[in-house]
Amino acid sequence: MMSSIIKVGLVGVGLNTYWPQFDGLLENLKSYQEEIKNKIAGWGFEVVDAGMVDNSVKAGEAASLLKSQDVEVVFLYVATYALSSTVLPVVQRLKSHVIILNLQPVAQLNYKAFNVLGDRGKMTGAWLENCQACAVPEIASVFNRSDIRYDIVTGYLHDEEAWKEIKGWTEAARVFAALRSNRLGVLGHYYNGMLDVYTDITRQSAVFGTHIELLEMCELKKYRDQASDERVKEKIKEFTSVFNVSDECEAVEIERAARTSVALDRLVETHNLGSMAYYYEGETGNEYEDIVTSVIAGNTLLTGKNIPIAGECEVKNAQAMKIMAEFGAGGSFSEFYLIDFKDDVVYLGHDGPAHYAIAAKQVKLVPLPVYHGKPGKGLSIQMQVKNGPVTLLAVVEGKDGIFLLCAEGEAVEGPTLQIGNTNSRYKFSIGAKQFINLWSKQGPAHHCAIGVGHIADKIEKLGQILNIDVVKIC
Repeated sequence: MMSSIIKVGLVGVGLNTYWPQFDGLLENLKSYQEEIKNKIAGWGFEVVDAGMVDNSVKAGEAASLLKSQDVEVVFLYVATYALSSTVLPVVQRLKSHVIILNLQPVAQLNYKAFNVLGDRGKMTGAWLENCQACAVPEIASVFNRSDIRYDIVTGYLHDEEAWKEIKGWTEAARVFAALRSNRLGVLGHYYNGMLDVYTDITRQSAVFGTHIELLEMCELKKYRDQASDERVKEKIKEFTSVFNVSDECEAVEIERAARTSVALDRLVETHNLGSMAYYYEGETGNEYEDIVTSVIAGNTLLTGKNIPIAGECEVKNAQAMKIMAEFGAGGSFSEFYLIDFKDDVVYLGHDGPAHYAIAAKQVKLVPLPVYHGKPGKGLSIQMQVKNGPVTLLAVVEGKDGIFLLCAEGEAVEGPTLQIGNTNSRYKFSIGAKQFINLWSKQGPAHHCAIGVGHIADKIEKLGQILNIDVVKIC
C-alpha cells in the first residue's frame, strides 16, 4: 500500500535579468515561495522545492529533480514575469499535472505609498514583485500548444479562496496516489445479466493505476474454517460496539456473520486489499452460499474503515467508493430506490455494504427473511445517511472510455423504508425528474457511491490529474 507521505513539486519561475537591476526583488520572491512551501507542507505533504528557475539551465535541473522524486503534481509559482522558454522545459519531461500559481503578494497595491517612492527604479522593482499575471497568458499559450495538462489558481498569498483551491489540488493528488497504489479484490463473479455492471478491468487498471486481484471463494472458506472461537467472540463484540444489534437477530445468525467477518478480514489482510467487489450465489445449501449470505455485516465494517466493499461485483462502484473514502467523504454503496414526486426527492439505498461513518445514527443490524433478487437470508443493515450536503459519484465506462459522473445534493428529513436496507431521501437543485433523466443519460451503471459534503470541485480536480472527463449533473 502507499506511503502516508505524498510528494508534490514546487518550482518558482522568474527572469534572471531582473535580479541585478532591482535590489531585494529575488530575496522577496524567494520568501513568498518559502511561505507557499510551508503552507502545503503543513497539510502533511512532502514538498519537493526546485527553487527559483530563472534560466534554461536551471529549468533542466529542476525538471530532473522533480522527475527523480516522482511528484504527484507540480505547483508552478509564477513569482514575477518569466520567459515561457524558461518555463516549458521544467514541465516537458514530467507526466505530472501542473497547477500554475498566479499569486500576488497582496490583494491590492498601496498605490499612494507606491507612487511617492520617488525612485522609478524602486517603483519598477515593486511592480515586478506584483506582476505575476503578466506571465500567465504566455505560459498558458505555450502549454496549450505543447499539449501540457495544467490549471490555474489566481489570487494573493493570504487569499483563503485561493488556498482552498490549492488544498483541493493536494487532496486530489493524495487520492490519485491512493488509487494508483490500491489493490482491488474481485471475489466471485458478476450478477448474471447485469450488463451495466460488467467492466473492462484492464481499462480500470490503465486509468486509475489500480492493481486488480482475482480472488477465490475457496480461500475465503479456508479462512472461515480456520477462524477460532476466540476471534469470533471478539468480532461479535465489535458488532455490538459498531452496530445497534436488533433483538430480532438470532444468535446463530450473529455467530455466522461474525465468523465470515473474521475470514473477510483475513482475506483483505493477506492480499493487502484497499477495496473489493464481490458476488456469488452457489447451489442451494452449498457452503459458499452459506458464506455469501453472511457477508454484509463484515463488509460494512470494512467499508467503514475505508476499505470499501461493493456488492454485485460492481468493480466500477468499488472504485467510486474508494475515491469518496480517500477524500474523507465516506462512500456508501447505493442504487436508486424510488422517487417521491410530491416531496420532489429521490430515494437511494442498498442492503449493504454501507459506510457507517456517514450514518445519521448508529447503524442497526437486522435480520432479513430474504435477500431480494439473491439467494438465502441473513443479516442486513438499516441505515440513513446523515442529513446535509452529499455528493453522488459513479465511475462510468462509456463508449469513448472511462469518466467520472457526479452530482451534489442534500440528504433531507422524512420517512424512510424500514426494510433492513440503507436508504435516505435526497433533494437536488434541478428537481427529481430532471436529475434522474440527466444522470441516467450519461450511461452509468445503476449503482453509485454516496458521500457527505459537497466535493464535486475536488472530483473535477482528480479527473484533471487522471486526464479523464468529469460530468457534473448539478
